[in-house]
Amino acid sequence: MPNIRHTPAAPTHTLALAAGERIDAHRHDNHQIVYAGSGVLAVTTDAGTWFAPGTRAIWVPAGTVHAHRAYGHLDLHTLGLPVGDNPLRLDAPTVLAVSPLLRELILAYTRDPTDTGAARRRLRAVLLDQLRASPHEPVQLPTATDPRLAAVCAHLHADPADPGTLAEFGARTHTGERTLSRLFRSEFGMTFPQWRTQLRLYHALKMLADDLPVTAVAHRCGWSSTSAFIDVFRRAYGYTPGTHNRRG
Repeated sequence: MPNIRHTPAAPTHTLALAAGERIDAHRHDNHQIVYAGSGVLAVTTDAGTWFAPGTRAIWVPAGTVHAHRAYGHLDLHTLGLPVGDNPLRLDAPTVLAVSPLLRELILAYTRDPTDTGAARRRLRAVLLDQLRASPHEPVQLPTATDPRLAAVCAHLHADPADPGTLAEFGARTHTGERTLSRLFRSEFGMTFPQWRTQLRLYHALKMLADDLPVTAVAHRCGWSSTSAFIDVFRRAYGYTPGTHNRRG
């Protein structure tokens, strides 16, 4: 990522971003929690892209070069934590489940960052306790390093509805099916079907943020039926795609 901006202290604040707006590559000396109160947030590093609707937050460790992108109108809430304060014991970007309580704590804590009173310190302590208890979610699209794997990923990013098998993609890239299968596991730590589901969910979130109808999103992202899409989406995020833009 060129032109990397260095902002030593990760800010604690709220920021409204329009659909498609970006915050270019930068890094902090502190850890940061980023959360989308509305819209969908994507955080990208050299290692890949992490994405989160309102039931998820993203942990960005100190020193990580990252960029943000908004899908739909994004109410971005960011929470900076000193480098010595790592309640999650994580050294890589990670998506966290956000309970209704944790959501309200994040919103309250980022609302007035100038407050230094005792009540705010107590709020912070409860917030950190809730972060420690937050399950980690495997919501990531890693960046491929092998050119054969990268070619398959690029094709499916352009057309997530393509129903091709791994053998068919192998033929297009002059790569054996077993080789591609091994590359998905070794580089991404997941199978091809698992990765494709993550990819389709990512594109589905972007389309829903742009107010596309649920049926159109299901079709464009390759689900066999709208009901199948709704079921996968609900299991992934805890709510139905039809209520996505009414959250926040």
